[in-house]
Amino acid sequence: MNRVILMGRLTRDPEVRYSQGERSIAIARYTLAVDRRGRRNQNPDGDQQTADFITCVAFDRAGEFAEKYFRQGMRVLVSGRIQTGSYTNREGQKVYTTEVIVDDQEFADSKNSSASDGAGYGSYQPASRPAPSAAIGDGFMNIPDGVEDEGLPFN
Repeated sequence: MNRVILMGRLTRDPEVRYSQGERSIAIARYTLAVDRRGRRNQNPDGDQQTADFITCVAFDRAGEFAEKYFRQGMRVLVSGRIQTGSYTNREGQKVYTTEVIVDDQEFADSKNSSASDGAGYGSYQPASRPAPSAAIGDGFMNIPDGVEDEGLPFN
């Protein structure tokens, strides 16, 4: 089974291109900085790398969603599959690639917490529920005095 789930921050805004053909589809590429858990690894130079930088590719509606709502610094949750490949660059060297093909992606922070980090959602406006006007602290509606029990929708 080839399944990966990642949570990390966008290193920059997604790069989006559209395919050629009868029905063009969005192809969004972005990189997630995913923190490593546990002990901090140290490389031979003495620097500590505490995150992995993973390329993600989202197609069609997922690509359009990334283009519209994802911005640098946002924390997002991605699930998909790992795909590897290779090509020969201009210098004749073989280059190996690893990327996540996105099946599902979503925000990992609320709009308010992300805005306080300086990475707002831009024009994203999630559907909001109006707060009940007569609610009290325990979550139940305050029933005014003088209302008879027969008038309530339950016994």
